[in-house]
This record gives sequence, structure tokens and C-alpha cells, in this order.
Amino acid sequence: MLLKKHSHLIKQLTKRELLQRYQGSYLGMLWSFVTPLFMLMIYTYFFGFVFKTKWGASDSSSNLEFALILFCGLIVFNFFSEVVTKSPLLIVNNTNLVKKVVFPLQVLSIVQTQSALVHALISFVILLIGLLIMGVFHWTIIFLPIAFLPIVLVSLGLSWILSALGVFIRDIAQLVGIIVQALMFLSPIFYPISIIPENLHFIYYLNPITYVVEDLRRILIWGQLPDWSFLSLGILLGLVTLLIGHICFKRTKGGFADVL
Repeated sequence: MLLKKHSHLIKQLTKRELLQRYQGSYLGMLWSFVTPLFMLMIYTYFFGFVFKTKWGASDSSSNLEFALILFCGLIVFNFFSEVVTKSPLLIVNNTNLVKKVVFPLQVLSIVQTQSALVHALISFVILLIGLLIMGVFHWTIIFLPIAFLPIVLVSLGLSWILSALGVFIRDIAQLVGIIVQALMFLSPIFYPISIIPENLHFIYYLNPITYVVEDLRRILIWGQLPDWSFLSLGILLGLVTLLIGHICFKRTKGGFADVL
């Protein structure tokens, strides 16, 4: 298996990726905590105190609860966005590694995914602290890894596909940026899916972000069990995307050196 065979290399490259991101800054890795914490404070203030927004038809939710509901969705989207938007230029920006026959280029997408996963985990810690402040902590949190798994699988699979396409079609990077921004508003992040007309629900269920956002809110905010049908479908979609991505990358990587 790729992860097991190159585990040491992946670990070292992930560490380098995380350190390089904040290289030269005064706070360094602390920015990984400061940024999501600051964003959570902004959401709480504007949506809770300025706009006095409530989630769905309920008037019982507090300002902090609304901010945590919103933040829960943004953690998923930010993870997906970080992996996918950087993928088209992943190989292009590492042309020195393409010439090295022994270097497994597939690990670059894994490294990118793991780096984004570290930032997602930090955001989850902040989310859990917010839940504790609110006096909410459910045992269903044990389902967090499996509920988040579909978006990890989909992101990695898309990363392989997009990094391969990015070598041959450079414009794909701009196109992906536009699509990802559209997905943010076509995902139930800023609003519950219940307010969407039922005849349009199929659009949201074609979006892998939807499954994960909905399930994370169930298990973290409301203490409910995951929707097992959604979760199964999400994992299946993730595995299919992963397989297609791996095959696509494997079959095209032989031509990278000729193009670059």
C-alpha cells in the first residue's frame, strides 16, 4: 500500500509543508490556532449580534450555537478547498521531482491532504472548546473520524485527478477556483438544507460536502447518530473517486516529464 510503503517520506514532506507555510512569521504554527479562532469570533459577532440570525425556523438557538453550526460547515469546506484548489499546480510547482525516476509523485497529493487535515483537526479542537463553553458535549463525538472520512477520500481522489490534468491543461487551476467558490454556496454551510425546495435537493446530494456537513452537525452539535445511509453513500462515493483518481494519475504520470 502506498501509505505504508512511503510512510516516512510522507511524514517528512508533511512536516516540511506545515513548517514552510508559516516560515518567517513571528507566530509560526500558532497561526493555525489563531486564524480559525478569530474567524469563529467574527461569525459569532456578525451573525449572532449584528444580523441576529437563527438556524432554520428555530428561535431557541443561541448566538454561540449558531456560530458553531456555521463553523462546523466551514471546517469541512475549508479542508476540501485547501486540498482541491492547490492540486492543479501540485506537479507543476514540483518539476524538480518529476525528473527523479525513483520519486513517487502520488505522495504529493497525500502530503497536501494530510497538511489540510492537520489544520482541520486544529479547527475541530477550537469547535469542541466552543461546545464545552456552551455546555454541550455528546458521546456521539466518537463518530467524528468516520463522518469526516468521505470528504478526505473525495479530496484525495480529486487531488490526483486535478494534479494530473494541471500538467497538461494549465487553465484548470482557474476553473477549479471558480467551481469551488460555487460549491461553497451550493453546500448547506450558511443555511440548513431544509429551507431548500425538495425538488432541488438532488443538487445538494450530488455534492460530497453536503453529506459530511450534515453528519458532523448531527454528531457534534445535536448529539444524534450519523445518517448511516448518507454516510455509506458518501464513503462509497469517496472510494470510487479515490480509485478513479489513482488510475488517472498512474496512467498519465509517464507523460509529465515530456510536458514539463
